[in-house]
Amino acid sequence: MFIDTSVFVPARNARAPDSAVARAALSRAQESGETLRINRQVLREYLSTMTRPQTWSDPLTMTQALNDLAWLSAAFEILEDGAHVTDTLVSLCREVPLAGKQVHDANIVATMLAHGERRLLTFNASDFRCYGERVELIVPDPT
Repeated sequence: MFIDTSVFVPARNARAPDSAVARAALSRAQESGETLRINRQVLREYLSTMTRPQTWSDPLTMTQALNDLAWLSAAFEILEDGAHVTDTLVSLCREVPLAGKQVHDANIVATMLAHGERRLLTFNASDFRCYGERVELIVPDPT
């Protein structure tokens, strides 16, 4: 299962919206025995998000955020980018109407598909619905 940045950010900060839901979803995923995956884009997004002020929290220091990145890199399988991901991204861009910032989400899907991953844990299901049957969206359940 691929874990989106939208799950890691609230899981890290107890004052973030859906924090408890995110932590529970990560815990369930880790207990499932399923291989949990991210890519380097998730690491960059996490670093960017967590080191800037949020409406619900002050930013992490760079040292704190880099410590988190070290943990994420060790705890989750990193799906590497490369020509096979770029080729998949190009195909998606030809098949799915998207532009601008949507390319970042398309890159996540391209990474998943290039590595044979279909399941995506995310709070941002609406950003990924356009990929239809290519991915199985798993939205953290508040219960």
